[in-house]
Amino acid sequence: MHVPDLAGLYLEDSYVLAISETPRRLSFMLDAVLTPAHPRYRAPLPGEQHCYATGVLIFEGITTIEWIRRSPLRSVDAAGNVDLGNIDSLTVDGASWRIEGDWGQVRLLSTSTPSFVDTGGHA
Repeated sequence: MHVPDLAGLYLEDSYVLAISETPRRLSFMLDAVLTPAHPRYRAPLPGEQHCYATGVLIFEGITTIEWIRRSPLRSVDAAGNVDLGNIDSLTVDGASWRIEGDWGQVRLLSTSTPSFVDTGGHA
C-alpha cells in the first residue's frame, strides 16, 4: 500500500525519540531521515549522512493495539542524545499494521493510514 504521507521518509535510518500511546492513537516522535522525494529535503549538513528533520509518525483511528514485545533499551550517541533505535519494519495487511524496531514490536488495527507531521525542526 502506498502511503502518501510517508513518501520521502527513510524510516530504517530515522531515530525514534519517544513513543506516545492513547486508546485510539500511537505516535512515534522521530529524528526522521528525509529523502530527495520529500518537499523539505535539503543537502546533508557537514558531518551528516542524511537530511534530518524532527516530526511525528501518527497512527490514528486505532481499534486494537497489541504489543508483541517492548524493550527498555536506549542508545546514547557521542553528543549525549538518547534514542530508542529505528523503525526497522513497517508493514500493512488490510487494516492491520505491524511496526518493529529496537524499541519493540506492535501490531495495530486502524481505520486510517498513518501520517507524518513535520514539526519544523532539524537535528
